[in-house]
Amino acid sequence: MEFKDENEVLAVARASTGRRILGLTSLGLLGVLLIYIAFVRPPSLGWQVFLIALGAGALWLTDRMRRSTASWIELTPTELRDGDGTVIARVADIQTMDRGVFAFKPSNGFLLKTAGASQDAPRAWRPGLWWRTGRRIGIGGMTPGSQTKFMSEVLSAMMATRGPHQ
Repeated sequence: MEFKDENEVLAVARASTGRRILGLTSLGLLGVLLIYIAFVRPPSLGWQVFLIALGAGALWLTDRMRRSTASWIELTPTELRDGDGTVIARVADIQTMDRGVFAFKPSNGFLLKTAGASQDAPRAWRPGLWWRTGRRIGIGGMTPGSQTKFMSEVLSAMMATRGPHQ
């Protein structure tokens, strides 16, 4: 495929408002309830510390998810990137894509396997949007299935039409 502009955005996936509200409310409520239980009906000291730590962890994760789901994922002719400009993967480095039911992938998403320079990419996690560990990248989570399916279809077409030299 030939593209006029390498920065042209071909597909975008954003966290849907409803899923974002439901996910953040549920996780935040869990954190508050764990801390509340630790103080109102205190168990032994060890369990109380555990409940407070677990509640604080849930609140921290809520804030992390709030920040990450405010962003989006963009597919351009050369790369898959976060809305803040973080390159998730270069299209040329993507070897395989798995959209199957039994794939270890985020909800409403797909799994990518990369090669080459992407192997050196650091681990990263944007709760509700994407994660990267080693050569595997998971796209999806709080994103609508229609957006990630379109993105995966465009990416699949790009992978199918690239030449044998890539």
